[in-house]
Amino acid sequence: MAKTKTVYICGECGFESMKWLGRCPACGSWNTIVEDQQIKIRPASSGGAVQHLSEVSVRHTARISTGMSELDRVTGGGLLSGMVALLCGDPGIGKSTLLMQAADSMSANSTVLYASGEESSAQLKLRADRLKVSGDILLLCETSLERILDQAKATKCDILIVDSIQTLYSEESESALGSVSQVRLCTAELTRYAKENGTVVLIVGHVTKEGAIAGPRVLEHIVDTVLYFEGDRHAGLRLLRAVKNRFGSTNEIGVFEMTDTGMQQVTDPSRLFLSGERYPGCAVTCTVEGSRPMLAEIQALLNPTSFGSPRRTASGVDAGRLSLLLAVLEQKAQIRLSDQDVYINVVGNLRLDERGVDLAVALCVASAFYRHPLPPDTACIGELGLTGELRSVAQLDTRLKECARLGYRRVIVPKSAHPKAADGVTLISVATIEEAIDTIRYCPD
Repeated sequence: MAKTKTVYICGECGFESMKWLGRCPACGSWNTIVEDQQIKIRPASSGGAVQHLSEVSVRHTARISTGMSELDRVTGGGLLSGMVALLCGDPGIGKSTLLMQAADSMSANSTVLYASGEESSAQLKLRADRLKVSGDILLLCETSLERILDQAKATKCDILIVDSIQTLYSEESESALGSVSQVRLCTAELTRYAKENGTVVLIVGHVTKEGAIAGPRVLEHIVDTVLYFEGDRHAGLRLLRAVKNRFGSTNEIGVFEMTDTGMQQVTDPSRLFLSGERYPGCAVTCTVEGSRPMLAEIQALLNPTSFGSPRRTASGVDAGRLSLLLAVLEQKAQIRLSDQDVYINVVGNLRLDERGVDLAVALCVASAFYRHPLPPDTACIGELGLTGELRSVAQLDTRLKECARLGYRRVIVPKSAHPKAADGVTLISVATIEEAIDTIRYCPD
């Protein structure tokens, strides 16, 4: 057995200490450091030889398509041989469903081994029948890491799916099942196996609201790719993001919808997030996620405050950025909001972090304040500065083409942008937030 010693590990970030601490000095979390045993990972049996860069062969690095374009988009065009990906998400969000469907598609050209430590073979068969899975997938219901690796070697599988990492244990560690040491050891051994044999390893990891001690954050430095599956499990929409990707971009987003027959890809998410109705306090903007432009609807609600300090609540946009925009509206556009509670919501549970949505947030607040809807078929794109000026954003031409495709005939843009108008789109160029507000107040329908 490998040599062990007692250490104290933070379950949130993986920080290690030789003594117990009430607060983790790395991430600042309280009461997340627990006593555990550290073990030495066995070194890889191959590798270590010095090579010239020109001598390295890349003939086996062709991308493997998952059969789902949205998943391929997020992973950078598909899976690479020897790649280790961690798929995280809340319990019940649909991680196993997504991987079962991907395994069905990949089994046509590759040998897929689905190792489950959570479900029996009968339960997996019931899920496969519900998802109408017809591929030849190898199933293994096992929680022992050593037995899983033995079967993977025996079957010479090209793709190994482990569901989930919290259910595995290794005989090399005496720690409890699901502890930080067990989870990290199992992930490290799976990574070693993937690199030595060129096998694609897909690992499922659970995230709980309470920050479970075996959370996947301690594994992010081990694996190649970390994917987060987001969404309300009581609703149908699911978003897939890459927060780490050694072989591709982390800016792409995949959109899925949970149905009775499994995950359905949403190839045109812009139509899903738009209601098409005109109400005061609503504005439409176009954001860019990686290479994909998406139209999003932002809603604002103003209500007279009942307290000395008004509330500022934001869902889908940064709360700090919202406070900044409201200050600009009060100072530069003379919109008094000091006695108003302000609520902002992005339709469809989207998260808009880029500055190009500033103008839409400001205009939807102004629309709610004046109780006047924006003109029909109008979108707005631009960044708002502290002096009230509007600034251009990246990929503006791409955004305008997406607006034109969905039937938006007028787009409010910064005057400094000088973009090329798309077919059927009239550009309304404004220099300041005051001009933009006057445009929506006095523009005829």
